[in-house]
Amino acid sequence: MSKIALIAGRGALPGLLAARLGDGALLAELEGFETLSQARGDVLRFRLERLVPFLDHLQDQGVTKAVFAGGVHRPRLDPALIDPATMQLLPRIMAAMQQGDDGTLREVIALMGEWGIEVVGAQEICPELVAAPGTLGAVDVTAAQKQDAARGFDILRLTGAADVGQGCVVARGQCLALEALPGTDAMLAHLAQLRADRAALPDGGVFCKAPKPGQDRRIDLPALGPDTVTRAHAAGLGGVAFEAGGVLLIERAEMIARADALGLALWAREGA
Repeated sequence: MSKIALIAGRGALPGLLAARLGDGALLAELEGFETLSQARGDVLRFRLERLVPFLDHLQDQGVTKAVFAGGVHRPRLDPALIDPATMQLLPRIMAAMQQGDDGTLREVIALMGEWGIEVVGAQEICPELVAAPGTLGAVDVTAAQKQDAARGFDILRLTGAADVGQGCVVARGQCLALEALPGTDAMLAHLAQLRADRAALPDGGVFCKAPKPGQDRRIDLPALGPDTVTRAHAAGLGGVAFEAGGVLLIERAEMIARADALGLALWAREGA
């Protein structure tokens, strides 16, 4: 009998998917990125140094599909923990890691396929996680915000092609911030601090979020949630624009309610 595995990282998304998948799913978590195992005891923990034994275990358990959910970053490998079978894959894995996040993720998908495991996107499990084009909530996006979003998506096409982040902030056509390895929260917190320090920045602005060009959308789609809305407001922004169908909305109803309460526009923009 075939089974699906949930490979979990940090954040709220793994819990949402685990609830949707039910008792038939195999739940696994990369050591060092625990979230799901803090709430339940049926989570298998694994290390990249023992990747082959982990994939063998999935195969033995009848897993034919896998979904990745939650935030991770490239962990440091401990050579002393690498088993012989995984050691044979190490040159291939290291070469992929040198190609950046996208190259690493493509290699992960390829390896899973070699074990007969198909990787599926979180949006296939929960289609409601992605939005159709249009404004969400009660606050309409303005013409000026649409112009800033267009500029932001132009920027994301360039930075995404260089494997640098999936978000930026634009106000009056000027790029105020770019998301890099520290992530969205750090970017918005830095911008909020600049505002507090009365830096010479244009008022308002839009936080833009989109997948990278050519990204395999079965894995590592960008995500937004209620806390992002709060941080965008604290950074003095007037809206959040994201690619329709290309960004996962965590706790969507709460995210919209919070945006309405704070007067922020939420706009699912068609196309990148």
